[in-house]
This record gives sequence, C-alpha cells and structure tokens, in this order.
Amino acid sequence: MTGNGASNKWIGKRTIRPDGVDKVTGRAAFGADYSLPGMLWGKVLRSPHPHARIRSINFEKAEALPGVKAIITGRDFVEFPWDKPAILGIQDLRFNSRNVMARDKALYAGHAVAAVAATSARIASQALRLIEVDYQVLPWVIDVDEAIKPGAPILHEHMRHVGGDKPGPATTSNIAGKLEHTLGDVEAGFAAADVIVERSFKTKPVHQGYIEPHACVVTVNKDGHATIWSSSQGHFMVRDMTAQLTGLKLSEIRAIPAEIGGGFGGKTIVYLEPLALILAKKSGRPVKMVMTREEVFCAAGPTSGSSSTVKIGATRDGRITAVKATYNLQAGAFPGSPIRGAVGCALSPYDIANLQITGYDVVTNRPKVAAYRAPGAPIGAFSVECTLDELAKALNIDPLVLRQKNAAKEGTKAAYGPTFPRIGYEETLQAALGHPHYQVPLGPNQGRGVASGFWFNAGGESSAQVYVNEDGTVVVVTGHPDIGGSRASMVNIVAELLGIDYRNVQALIGDTGSVGFSALTGGSRVTFAAAMVVTKATEQVIQTLRARAAKLWKIDVEAVTWENGEARPAGSNAGEFPPLTLAELAAKASATGGPINARSSLNTEGAEGGFATHICDVEVDRETGRVQVIRYTAVQDAGRAIHPSYVEGQIQGGVVQGIGWALNEECMFADDGKLDNASFLDYRMPVASDLPMIEPVIIEVPNDKHPQGVRGVAEVPIVPAPAAVANAVRNAIGLRLTDLPMSPPKVLAALTAQP
Repeated sequence: MTGNGASNKWIGKRTIRPDGVDKVTGRAAFGADYSLPGMLWGKVLRSPHPHARIRSINFEKAEALPGVKAIITGRDFVEFPWDKPAILGIQDLRFNSRNVMARDKALYAGHAVAAVAATSARIASQALRLIEVDYQVLPWVIDVDEAIKPGAPILHEHMRHVGGDKPGPATTSNIAGKLEHTLGDVEAGFAAADVIVERSFKTKPVHQGYIEPHACVVTVNKDGHATIWSSSQGHFMVRDMTAQLTGLKLSEIRAIPAEIGGGFGGKTIVYLEPLALILAKKSGRPVKMVMTREEVFCAAGPTSGSSSTVKIGATRDGRITAVKATYNLQAGAFPGSPIRGAVGCALSPYDIANLQITGYDVVTNRPKVAAYRAPGAPIGAFSVECTLDELAKALNIDPLVLRQKNAAKEGTKAAYGPTFPRIGYEETLQAALGHPHYQVPLGPNQGRGVASGFWFNAGGESSAQVYVNEDGTVVVVTGHPDIGGSRASMVNIVAELLGIDYRNVQALIGDTGSVGFSALTGGSRVTFAAAMVVTKATEQVIQTLRARAAKLWKIDVEAVTWENGEARPAGSNAGEFPPLTLAELAAKASATGGPINARSSLNTEGAEGGFATHICDVEVDRETGRVQVIRYTAVQDAGRAIHPSYVEGQIQGGVVQGIGWALNEECMFADDGKLDNASFLDYRMPVASDLPMIEPVIIEVPNDKHPQGVRGVAEVPIVPAPAAVANAVRNAIGLRLTDLPMSPPKVLAALTAQP
C-alpha cells in the first residue's frame, strides 16, 4: 500500500471492528430475529405463470380458515397511474408498487398476487392454498434478444417504442428506455484505424446471493403509527417507499435497521415491508414476514442478463481511434435495468476521442432487476475488456501496455460527461505491470488474463451526530446500515480527530426517528459521505471543547488549541495552564455550559470515480471443461484507506462475485418460463475451496475533495473480474468464449468443436 498515512494514529490502521464480537458470537440481531407479543405470520401467494392476466381472486375459503386474520391483494395499495411518473429517488413507484403486488397481470413466475397473515406460519401457508386465482395464461418472453424481436409477447401495452409516438400496435414495444453517450466523430475514427476488432457477447442474469433472506416485523399502533424492523440497505428508503405505497405519512412510520446479512444492492428496494404493514393494519396485530430462499431467487431482483456488441479501431502503435458499443439489458418485468452503469462505465478507463455507446432497457417476464454491486458496470467492462484483449493480440502488444497507451488521466473527458480530476488509473496499471504475479511463468493449460474497470462512486445525503459522554467516551451516530465497515471507519476518524483511543468511541446506526435523513448504503458512498458529516460534527465538538477550556481559563477561544486529545494554550502569550483532557472537560460539562455534542447533515458532493486493474491466472481441465482460478491479484485506487482490512475485504469480496459471474452463476429459466435453479444447491456460487487467496493491492491517490481523501471502494473490484477471467481462459485454451458463465459444459463444447 502506498500513501502517507503512517503519521496517523488511527486512520489507516487495522482497528478491531466494533460489530465483530456480536456477529461471531451470534448476539447480533438480523431481520428474522425480531419478534413481538401477539405476532402473526405473513405469507405471500405467488403466480405460477410467467405471464398471465388475473381475471379474479377468491379468498373466501382462506378467510374462513381458523387462525387467518387478514388477507390483502393489489387493491389494498395506492394506485399509481401508468401515464404519470411517480419518482422517489431513482425508483419509479408505478413499477415498485406493481412489483410488490400484482394488479391486472402477473408478469413473472413468483410475482406476488395476494398475502395472508395468520397465527402461525403453517396456517398462513395452508390459507395460500385455499385462495383461488383465475388466470388467463399469456405468451411470455425471457431472453433479452427475443424480447426485442418483432412479434415478441408485449408485457406492457401502455409502453411505446423508444422514439415512437403514442402507444399502439405500431409503437408498443418491450424496449423501455435508451441511453447514449457520444464523443467526436466515430466514423472518422474508424476510417483512421489500421486495425478494427468487433465482437458480440452474452451474459446471463445473476443473483446477488446474500445469505440473509428478506425479513421484517411491522406493528401498527392504535393511532395509526407504524414501526418497521427490517434488514435493508437503507431504512429511510424503507420508510419512504412503504409510506408511498401504503398511503401513510412519513411521520407515521419509524423504520429501525437490523444488522444486514448481505445485500450487494439487492436490498435497496422493498418487497415485504408494505405487505406486512397493511396486514398489520388490517389485523390489528404485529406481522412478521420472512422470504424462503426459493422466494428470494424467484421474486427478489437479480441483475440483468445482456447482449452486447463492441467494435474498436486502433492505429498500428496501439492508439485507439474509435469505439462503438451497443448493450441490451434485461430489466425484468418492469423498466429499470442498469444501462447507466454499462454505458457510463465501460469506456471510462480510457482516453478515447471518438466513441458512441448505447444502452437499451428491455422488459422481460422475469423478476424486476435490483442493483448488484456496480450495477451494469461489469456487463459493460466484460465486452469492452475482452475486445481490447483481442485488439492487443491483433496488434501484438502487451494487453497492459495497450491500456497504458490509452489510459484516462487528469483532464480526460469521460464519455458520461465529466472531465476527470486527478485519478489513479495509471498507477493501477503500473502496479500491475510491476507486480511479481505478472512475471511468473505459466504451465500447461494455464492462461493469464488482465482487465480494468471503473465505477462512478457517489455522494448524497448523510447525517451524523457526535456525543461526548460524561466520562469522556464518545458516541458517533450515523444513518446508514453498515454493510462494508462504515462503523469501524467512523470510529477511526472520530478517534483520529479527537486524539483519543479508538476504543473510547462507540459507533451506532440511528433509526429514522433518531438521526437526520441518510440515503441508501449503496453506490460506494457511505464511507465517503459519512466521513464528511462525521468530520464536520467532530470538528464542531472540538470547537466546543476549546470554548469550554477557554471559559475555564478565562481566555479567548482563539488562544486555545486541540492536540492529542487535550486542550492547550496556543502559546505562552495565552497563559500558563496545564492541558485539559477530553475526559476532564467532559466531567466539567455541566458547569461550563451543558452537554457537549454536535450534528451535521449534508448533501455531500465531490465523489470521484474509482479504478482497478486485475490479473487472473486460470488452469483449464481439457477433459471436463472445468476452469480453476489459481492466482488472482487486484490492484485498486482507494483514495485513502481509512481501515485497510475492510478495503481489502471489499476488494476480495468483489473479485469472488466476479469470478462466480464468469464461471458458474446464472439464473436458469426452464421452457415453462420458471426459474429452474432457485436454491444454493443448484445456483452455483463460489465457495472457499473453489478459490485461491485473492491478493489485494491498495493504491492511494487521495481525492482532493474529501477531508480524508476517500474514494468509494466496494463497487469497483467486481467490475474487471468477469473480463479478467474470460481473458485468462482465452489465453489458456486459445479460444474466445463470449457467453457467460463459462461453465464446464460450455468450455468442453468449445474444446470439442476445435478442428
């Protein structure tokens, strides 16, 4: 790791994580751990058909079952008309409302059509079997390319083709949206090229694979006020979206975050909370709902599958002259595929004068997509980075050197709009070229691949409070669920600024009634944004501590400094006073003005993108087609590593998910339109025995717009991984596989087909 963090006492150090003991001893409370007296169990009836009109729902028999206390359908939710967008953050409530509970049509196998609350989970399940739904089964479409063909089954009759006029037979389409970025003159760029390489690719939908399923407990008081306990990536999001979908005011809902057993973007929207709230309101009793693993796979959004084509032209010396790329991404049943990530990130590591990159958002009869770690960016990078490797071979240039020749740097105009300030992409390439891994000889049937990747990173709304206790210990409260080590990072920052031992700082996550509004934990934003508000609040506390010392010494506050956890006279002119420690000032708080605390809320700005370069070695078994990753090095610019162990963990976790995406993972749909592998037995995620130790290399090129120099970390490491693995497989077997995952049957078929 490079950087100048050695002079810090706590920032950049591997302090003990504050949530660690509770998690390893089982005391931490996750979503399904909450219970209340008199609680009912909620269960969801889901469509067995991928596309069907709901003619009627009869639940008289279910209502008559002893123990059933409430039943709901789509009629119990706020209706959002199709012709009027209803935006909350980045979500359109028209789609989210119809996703949590179907209205006139079920749009995927697993789509919720009714829900029951009963005195036991067994009775609730029995009641579901008594609900009679009259379906008119309709034609369906799963594959993204099939969905955009003429004559494909149409999911939404109101939706017009991009560029069309009003909905109708000539314009109705499954293409929900289009995003395009252009720079320069693409045709002139290709005319100037000596070599042009064009390839097409496919990826399958993959699931986030979080270990903890969605779960919540909701109670509604007699006065109509509700409390929600749930596992999510943003309890303010839970409050706001649940209020909108159920018709309650924000002030009538309090959302309390549980610990979260993984999310990776998949818990940035609601599925159960609005259902549980309405069931609780109807029954007058608390309601608990927990998804089964099958429900998670069949109804909680994976990320998109895709098809793409990339064309790159370059001069003989390796300078890229033009790129044209097109991406079709599956949105699932409702619009919202991550085309922004695919189109905005795919070419951002490179300084390219002429480019055109286009993305299409395509609806299909499968669950609505949810965010997944750098949403869209791994899909974008996969096709670009693989095509770049083919270009490097055509030009006989080392693939890392080719990337160096075209690397984005300070002053580069990115395709998605901004001009980059100081960034660390070139440093990641240099570190990869100089790493011992890149020089190690390979054996038979082994191959080495490289790839680079980019993620925007984000700021947004964050709030924090810092309290000094009477004994001199400190509490820092933020409003973000901690899924990546934010509590440990905030402890390090507060301890560093105050000059006290980090063990004297406690980090808490406040609920929606006890801390200011805070946006989602997602987009690699929390350490960046929370550090800003925590720093501001801590600086206000320091100012108060200086003022209290000044009052005791009867001198001006400007004559007091704060150093190493103590107030000191700024110089001999200020007077001769012994230092006052934080604990001493805290003990005198009542006599000098009262409690010592501060709070800060900001819509944080200044987030800068993150870059990574990966090296992957694989070995291919030519008899079975199995690909084994045997070595992996991930180089990434973190800006500043507040807690290096967590940064390394984020890098390793992102790489592992990218490896799974490349080699094993896919949501497989059968001929009847149903998900065919809705369990961890059949959905093949990598486990420890599948992998080598992932070696993270942290580069620190500080973000000048952040008080500690932070850039987001968590999203970037998944972005290059599928391409790095694919390029390694290409070099191991001499064949380019363009369809992910590169599972053993596909690899073996490619090997067998060789002449």
